Amino acid sequence: MSKKVKEAKPDWIRIKLTTGDNYQEIKSMMRSKTLHTVCEEARCPNIYECWANRTATFMILGDICTRACRFCAVNTGMPTELDLQEPERVAEAAENMNLKHCVVTSVARDDLKDGGATIFAETVRAIRRRLPFCSVEVLIPDFMGDIESLRIVMDAKPDILNHNIETVERMSDKVRAKAKYHRSLELLQRAKQLNPAIPTKSSIMLGVGEEWDEIIQTMDDLRKVDCDIMTIGQYLQPSEKHLYVQKYYPPEDFAKLKEEGLQRGFSHVESGPMVRSSYQAHEQVKSAAQHKEESALSQV
Repeated sequence: MSKKVKEAKPDWIRIKLTTGDNYQEIKSMMRSKTLHTVCEEARCPNIYECWANRTATFMILGDICTRACRFCAVNTGMPTELDLQEPERVAEAAENMNLKHCVVTSVARDDLKDGGATIFAETVRAIRRRLPFCSVEVLIPDFMGDIESLRIVMDAKPDILNHNIETVERMSDKVRAKAKYHRSLELLQRAKQLNPAIPTKSSIMLGVGEEWDEIIQTMDDLRKVDCDIMTIGQYLQPSEKHLYVQKYYPPEDFAKLKEEGLQRGFSHVESGPMVRSSYQAHEQVKSAAQHKEESALSQV
């Protein structure tokens, strides 16, 4: 965990720089509506590509996280505000962008009784009022294992319930703050129990010290709780104070992991060095829906 990878970033780690009209327009819109995106706050390498394509992941509940995960670039501390008008501003921005698929995530808000679940639910409903044909994906924290908070979100009927397990079990306590590997699995399982029709999704990042067989085990663990969609990407160190990269996986390894995931029954696996949880999320929705339809037909 303490040793830094010596080699430079390999050739396959490339960020596509696109700062045209769409990128500038979305950036201005976010500032004018005092909204946050995980694209900016977490320094996502795909921000230029996604914003140029008019897609973004909204980050609600402020920009200060109550946790200090060792891989994440989001500011940490004690939040001082809760903006009850935020759901409507997010929905207005989504409408202005004419989104077909909207991803909503948040910082962890362990200071709130419901962990911010009510604001999540209100944001889903606000988007649906303005964009009834827009699918909505929520990427939620673990709510410290509180099932009532999860129920609040599930009652809003998001099109996808996403919660990231982030890494393999052995590395979880060193990589994540407060979050627990089996609590994350339990959340995904409970989501399915509350509404089996809503696809669930999770993500892991590679390069923090995990072994290949541990990655495969994580896939198996996610499938045991009927997780539908999985994304796999390369961890990149956001600053010197964060975890060092232990290994850069080549593209062929990501291709192998995609096949491993599909063989295990995931409806969709997005796997690549630059893949992040919300990357190509709109395509994941289509793929999951097609898989569900094909499965239903095969049982007839």
